[in-house]
Amino acid sequence: MSDLRFTALGTSSLVPTRTRNHNGYHLAWRGTSLLFDCGEGTQRQLTHAGIGVRSLQVIALTHLHGDHCLGLPGVLQRISLERPSHPVVVTFPAESREYVERLHRASIYHDQAEIVFLPVEAADEPREILSTPRFVLSAASLDHRVPTVGYRVEEPPGIAFDKVALAERGIQGPRVGQLRREGRIEVDGRVTTLEEVSRPRERASLAFIMDTRPCRGAELLAKGVDLMVMEATYADDCAHLAVEHGHSTAAQAAEVAVAAGARRLALTHFSTRYTDTGQHLAEAGAIHPDVVTLEDLDQLTLTGSRG
Repeated sequence: MSDLRFTALGTSSLVPTRTRNHNGYHLAWRGTSLLFDCGEGTQRQLTHAGIGVRSLQVIALTHLHGDHCLGLPGVLQRISLERPSHPVVVTFPAESREYVERLHRASIYHDQAEIVFLPVEAADEPREILSTPRFVLSAASLDHRVPTVGYRVEEPPGIAFDKVALAERGIQGPRVGQLRREGRIEVDGRVTTLEEVSRPRERASLAFIMDTRPCRGAELLAKGVDLMVMEATYADDCAHLAVEHGHSTAAQAAEVAVAAGARRLALTHFSTRYTDTGQHLAEAGAIHPDVVTLEDLDQLTLTGSRG
């Protein structure tokens, strides 16, 4: 199974349905476990998907409307019950901190987990908010009715070696590691620099963009990503409602994906007025060549480092 796997836990919008839960999305990323949004019922959906709550290391909230956050008390209390050995980072729009604090203390429980709350300040362009050896998490402001942020996850910067060039210069085995560490190496009287036999590695990446009108922040977050997950609350027949309520249509999401150069587009957060997503798929598919509409518990895999 891929170590870069995205799971849709809930794909409805304001109101859950018999087949669509409130919003929640899980990303398994090279041994790291990230949860994006945490609507009502997310804890149970994690169980259905076979994902352990104890494994969660990051909970990234886009905004504090209920369909994206009312599952947070249960998940935090479950984390506390299971007492993971690692801290859990919760990110959220800084302007909405009071709501996060209320959710954290929504009921009586024995709080015994290390929860690190990381408010995200408003920013027109993506800014790095968390960096680990396995991923970099960035955020940017979106255009909704309340403070909202979108996220981008990608591998840390790295290099890809030109194996042919290494062989031509007799650089093999431990010498490759020496070159990586020191930036240059001499073999048989010939000096080779790291830049001569390597190039920046293409990094696996995902953009997570929920409630928003099309905006610059969404496009910048999704620039060149392998997978762009974006809300498509409405089809074109309700484009006026998208403008009024601060959402996007499927076609608008596809236009953002094309402008950003996103390789694949996954649509979610569907209004309950739609009994199926065929219209969304057709309208977005006419604009972007690789589109899927998500159902609860769907899984998508990402391509790892290229080169």
